[in-house]
Amino acid sequence: MSAQHLNYMRRALELARQAEGRTSPNPMVGAVIVKNGHIVGEGYHQRAGAPHAEIEALRAAGEAARGATMYVSLEPCAHYGRTPPCTDALIAAGIAEVYYAIGDPNPRVNGKGHAQLAAAGIRVQHGLCADEAYHLNRAYFKHITTGQPFVTAKFAMSLDGKIATVTGQSRWISNLASRQRVHALRNVTDAVLVGAGTVMADNPSLTTRLTGDQPGAPHDIRHPVRIIADSRGRVPLSAKVFDPALPGQTVLATTAHAPADHRCALATRGVEVWVLPADEQGRVSLPALLAEIGRRGFTSLLVEGGGELLGALFAARLVDRVGVFIAPVIIGGRDAPGPVGGLGFATLAQAVRLAQLQLEPIATDASSAPDMWIQADVIYPEG
Repeated sequence: MSAQHLNYMRRALELARQAEGRTSPNPMVGAVIVKNGHIVGEGYHQRAGAPHAEIEALRAAGEAARGATMYVSLEPCAHYGRTPPCTDALIAAGIAEVYYAIGDPNPRVNGKGHAQLAAAGIRVQHGLCADEAYHLNRAYFKHITTGQPFVTAKFAMSLDGKIATVTGQSRWISNLASRQRVHALRNVTDAVLVGAGTVMADNPSLTTRLTGDQPGAPHDIRHPVRIIADSRGRVPLSAKVFDPALPGQTVLATTAHAPADHRCALATRGVEVWVLPADEQGRVSLPALLAEIGRRGFTSLLVEGGGELLGALFAARLVDRVGVFIAPVIIGGRDAPGPVGGLGFATLAQAVRLAQLQLEPIATDASSAPDMWIQADVIYPEG
């Protein structure tokens, strides 16, 4: 495969990423049309319900699309959804050849787009930049194949693994630049989840607050849906997350154990209440919660604590990725809390492993030691 082919597909992937966090439950898709060695049209899917990337690129190319080659980051659709099939548009426009990076596992597509294009006489090739294309849309791929969102566990801790002092003080372990990174994460995430303990201890608002020099600020800020897992309705109505003036939507994920009057009071404030099954300990069933989140069309979920919630998610093998800020500070204290609670794993063979580590120093200014930002995929042991 020539370097030009790679460059065109990487451009398609670059275009697709411009809509990060904006297309759920659809995937991010970019498309580039090339004729006689020149790009004559390009586009990307900007949001669910908007024209697909292929259509945007065809509109940009106009008549130049006839006899041209399209590079698209995902297999073109061949079905009617909110928009007509892209395959029909490609055929009608006279596209001669299509390169797509990776197949779409959606049962309504899954090879059908490839087959329809080939049957119309269009040369079709796939697999170019497949790994990059999968990584770009892995939240979509998980959601479409399992019905659950892609789950990222995020926490900040000291170098010795503490998230607060023995007296409960936790603001701030990470530096200002790291905290701004959290807001950037929220800006491209569908929903954020915290437990009742975190809300009562920290009283967060869980909104997105970006400074003017960050991508998406200040014109395209997105507030993820705030989900509070509170099985017994312990979080008071006065909590910031329940303030009707907050931008975005708040959800209480609870069980039948929560008092009915508490649930009704929250509903009158505009909080959406999900009454879900309880697990054996009486807590919100996490598989049921993730299934409900997925059913609502949310493909990405950022879990920001607390320790018991994270421990339960890891124990149930429901976390896909971690994002950890490690601050250059020692807190100490045998009773100071760590980021992941619960019973833990009895043996190292059962422990969660990490792969594909990415490390990045994050400093607020040159005079202070940076935090270390670590991202990694979660690998669960077999069995």
